[in-house]
Amino acid sequence: MAEVKDHLEIKFRLNDGSDIGPKSFPDATTVAALKETVVSQWPKEKENGPKTVKDVRLISAGRILENNKTVGDCRSPVSNLSDAVTTMHVLIQPQVTDKEKKTKKKPKGDLKQNNCVCLCFGRRL
Repeated sequence: MAEVKDHLEIKFRLNDGSDIGPKSFPDATTVAALKETVVSQWPKEKENGPKTVKDVRLISAGRILENNKTVGDCRSPVSNLSDAVTTMHVLIQPQVTDKEKKTKKKPKGDLKQNNCVCLCFGRRL
C-alpha cells in the first residue's frame, strides 16, 4: 500500500500558463495561507496581480477552494503518489468597492434592449 505523506507539493498555475512553485505545504496549511503565498510570490513583472488575498480564487480538481479548508482536505488520491505535484489554478478577481459600484451605474436612458428572438420551425399536419 502506498505511504500517505503529511505534506503536499503544490504549484500554482497563473492565467498566462506560467507557474509559481512547486513548493511543499503541510496538510494543516489552510487555503487562506496558500492564497497569501500566491500574493507574496506573484511575479512583479506581471500586470493585474492580486492586491489582497480576497482577490485570489484557487481551483483544484474543478472546485473553488474555501479559505477555511486545509491542504489535507483538498488532497486527491493522485497526490499520494511519490513525486506527485498538485496543480492549483489561480483566478484573480479584484474586489469591487461600493464607490466603484456607484460610479459604474448606467443612466436609465442608456439601457440596452434585449434583441433575442425565438423561432420555432415545425411541420403542421
